[in-house]
Parts: sequence; structure tokens; C-alpha cells
Amino acid sequence: MTRIPLIGAAIAAALASAAPASAQIVLEANGARADGRWGGELGAGYGFGAAGFRLTPMVGALVDRGDDDAVKPYGRIEATYAIPLVATVGAGIRAGDDLRPYGTVALPLLPAISLKGNAGPHYFALGLRLGL
Repeated sequence: MTRIPLIGAAIAAALASAAPASAQIVLEANGARADGRWGGELGAGYGFGAAGFRLTPMVGALVDRGDDDAVKPYGRIEATYAIPLVATVGAGIRAGDDLRPYGTVALPLLPAISLKGNAGPHYFALGLRLGL
């Protein structure tokens, strides 16, 4: 039981010591089904990490053209691993109306643009991710 806090501290120290060059601003535009609605998901975040691992907290909004033209804010955090020139894979948690775990995969199209998909219980999204 005492190993878990030590492992967490080691991971936090590794991420905190990552070079600034490994930090990245992330923008996403997705078609999504979340919180029982279909719509467009627009988000921005800041990813940081080292050795292929990345932690990316994001905020955004699900824009729904339903009966009430709702704009529903959300927050997400993703932990991913990049396989160079192949894909980035990982998992995340989305906080909207409910907390939703999901898996994620991004396939590079251009050096800074990827086709990205998220899927989990009652949450699906597919779109483009831009890393600056």
C-alpha cells in the first residue's frame, strides 16, 4: 500500500522535470455523442510529458443544435503514449453531466494534425486534433 504514493510521486516528478520543448498546446474539433446529445465538441488543452508519455488536461464545450441550442461545457484529462509515425493511444476521463472513462487513439495525418477518436460508455467522438 505504501508503494502507490511513491509510484505516484515518481510519475509526478518525471512529468514535472520534462523539458519545456515536450509541452504542447492542443486544439480539437470533433463530432460527438456525449451527455445524451449529438453535437460538435470544441476543446483546448495543454499536454506535457516525456519519453512518449503525455498527460493532457483539456476544457471545451459540446455545441448541440437540439431543441434548446445547448452549449454544454466539459473537462477532460487524457494519459497517452505515442508510437512514432504510427499512432497515439491512451485513456481519459471526461467530466460533463457525468464522469465518463474512455479510450482514445490518434492517427497522424500531417506532422501537427491527427485524426482522433474517443470511445467509452455513453461517449463517442471523432475529429481532428492540432498540436502546436
